[in-house]
Amino acid sequence: MQNKITIIGAGAAGLFCAGLLGQKGYDVTVIDNGKKLGRKILMSGGGKCNFTNLNVESTHYISENRHFCKSALKRFTQWDFIQLVNQYNIAYHEKDHGQLFCDNSAQDIVDMLAQECQKGQVKFMLNTQLEDVEAEQQGFKLSTSQGFVHTDKLIVATGGQSMPALGMTAIGYKIAEKFSIPVVPVKAGLVPFTLHKPLLEVLSTLSGIAVPVEVSNERISFKENLLFTHRGLSGPAILQISSYWQAGEAITINLLPDVSFEGDFQLLLENNRNQSIKNCLAQILPKRLIDALMQLNLIADLTVKQLTPTQQQVLYQTLTRWMVTPNGTEGYRTAEVTLGGVSCEALSSKTMEAKNHLNLYFIGEVVDVAGWLGGYNFQWAWSSAFACAQTFD
Repeated sequence: MQNKITIIGAGAAGLFCAGLLGQKGYDVTVIDNGKKLGRKILMSGGGKCNFTNLNVESTHYISENRHFCKSALKRFTQWDFIQLVNQYNIAYHEKDHGQLFCDNSAQDIVDMLAQECQKGQVKFMLNTQLEDVEAEQQGFKLSTSQGFVHTDKLIVATGGQSMPALGMTAIGYKIAEKFSIPVVPVKAGLVPFTLHKPLLEVLSTLSGIAVPVEVSNERISFKENLLFTHRGLSGPAILQISSYWQAGEAITINLLPDVSFEGDFQLLLENNRNQSIKNCLAQILPKRLIDALMQLNLIADLTVKQLTPTQQQVLYQTLTRWMVTPNGTEGYRTAEVTLGGVSCEALSSKTMEAKNHLNLYFIGEVVDVAGWLGGYNFQWAWSSAFACAQTFD
C-alpha cells in the first residue's frame, strides 16, 4: 500500500483532507508557505467563518463544467459538515439565505480541523516554500525551502489567487501546467466594483450607506444589499453579480426591489403631492442617495404635483432600472474567490485525480469550481476534500 501522502496548502480543503487521510492510517504531511493554519478561514465572514449553507445546489457554483461539482457535493453534504461542527460543540447561527456562521470566532473551525489532523498524526511543514515538483518512478519529488520531500501521492489544495496578502499564489496552476493539465483562465470573483471617475466623485460621498437592491445583467440577478464605498460599489448583491460580470458591461440596479409602481409608488406620490420629489422619496430611500441621483441629473428638482403620469413612470423606471457601467473590479486584493482554475475536464469528479497523471489530485478553490457568496466555497472545499480522501479506502 502506498502510504506517504503530501498535501500542498493548509487551508480549508487541505486541512480537512489531511485529517481524513491521517485518521485512515496514512503518513500525511501538509506543506504551506504561511506561519499558521487556515489563514483564509480566519479572515472569512468578518472573522466568524461562514462555514456552509443550509441550501446547497450545483446551481450555486460557476464552472465550465457545471455538472462536475455534483458528485462531491452529493457524497459529503452540508449536513455532514454540520454534524462534525456539532461534535465539537461549536456554537453557530443562521443568517440570511441559509448562511451559517460561528457564534464566537472562525478560530473554532481552524481548531476543529487542527484537532482532526492531530487525531491522524498529520505532520506540518509551515513557513515552507514549494519551489518545484517532479514526477518520479514511484510518486513525486518536491523541492522546498526546507529541502527535498519524496511522496507517493500529491494533493494540491493551494487555493486561488484571491487575497494575496494571505500568501495566496499561482503555484497550484503552475503544478497543473507542469503536468500538462489545462487551466481555465482565472480572474477575481465575489469582488467589489470600481467606478469611472465622474460617477465615483458623486457616489463616493455615499460611502458607508447600504440599501436593499436587486442587481442584474442579461444572465442573472441577485436581490441583496448594495454598499457604497469610497472606491465604488460593494455589498452582497455586488459581490454576487461580479462573478457573472464581463468587462465593459453595464449592470442594472433596482433601488426599489419591493415597491410596485401601480401600488406602493403611486400611493406614495399621491399622498405627498405638495412635497418636493426629493422629500417624498426620502421616505423610502436615503436622503444622501437622492441628492446624488439629482446631482447625476437622474431626478428633477420639482414638486410631486408637477409630474405628469408619464413623468411618474419615468421616475419609477429611473429608480428601478439605474444602469451603471463599472470601471472594473478591485481585483484579487479583496476578492473572496478565484474564478477559473484547474480544468474539471482533466479531473475525475469522483476522486479529484488528474486523468492524465496517476496519484496527482486537485481539491478546493484551485479547481475550476467557484461558489456564490454564502458558505458555498467552504462547502466545496469540504466536499472535494472528502471525495479525494474516499479514494484511498
